[in-house]
Amino acid sequence: MSGQESGRQQFVQFYSTSSYQCSYLDNQRARSQVAITNEAVDRETYSQLIRHGFRRSGMFVYRPHCDLCRACVPVRLVANGFSPNRTQRKIWNRQSDMQVNIIRPVEKAEHYHLYQRYQKSRHAGGGMDEDGYDQYRSFLLKSPVDTWLVEFRKNGVLKIVSVIDMLDDGLSAVYTFFEPDEPEASYGVYTIMWQVQYLQQIGKPYVYLGYWIENCRKMNYKSAYQPLEKLQDGVWHAWPKAEGTAPQPE
Repeated sequence: MSGQESGRQQFVQFYSTSSYQCSYLDNQRARSQVAITNEAVDRETYSQLIRHGFRRSGMFVYRPHCDLCRACVPVRLVANGFSPNRTQRKIWNRQSDMQVNIIRPVEKAEHYHLYQRYQKSRHAGGGMDEDGYDQYRSFLLKSPVDTWLVEFRKNGVLKIVSVIDMLDDGLSAVYTFFEPDEPEASYGVYTIMWQVQYLQQIGKPYVYLGYWIENCRKMNYKSAYQPLEKLQDGVWHAWPKAEGTAPQPE
């Protein structure tokens, strides 16, 4: 694969990792395919990789490449066609006083403290709840691409931080963490809806939401957002609603 920006070509090489314990499905071994470039990834190349089912974690751009399992299905939300359901509309209206600030990745103590509290509440025992500052910085602040942090505040108090990567055709929703002691606020739902509205404003079509995994509750909520598309055999297809819906994330 290669990308070209301002007349310059960028070449990408791929390698497969050793197998490791799957983070999403019990008693499963996983393997990843990692994309390597000889320099920082330009937007065109990165956008191509995302369209081919890759994701980013820190400096690594990867996609599932497991020996026997194909449970991870890349999905993207079509921004211009999005029509919120009644619950989603209520959540959006409830957060109408949210203050939003889009900034470059920066080290802020309040971000890290919110991240720690979120991990300890939502992912206790999963390993990420023990992340120190170096792990947090490597995971969310180091990036070889066009990355932004979106701060959401109420009355000046930080409630949500969302990490997004800008693409030729939209954005990749890398990770979001938020105030864990207000489950009724449904900050996760609100954040996805904000990303959709943002793309509608700048005229780009897709929010790439990562992977949908049928037997992983933490991931399958994504089917609640429509119209959704899924990547199968290298082609993006419309997601029929009949294939299943899932509870909204809090």
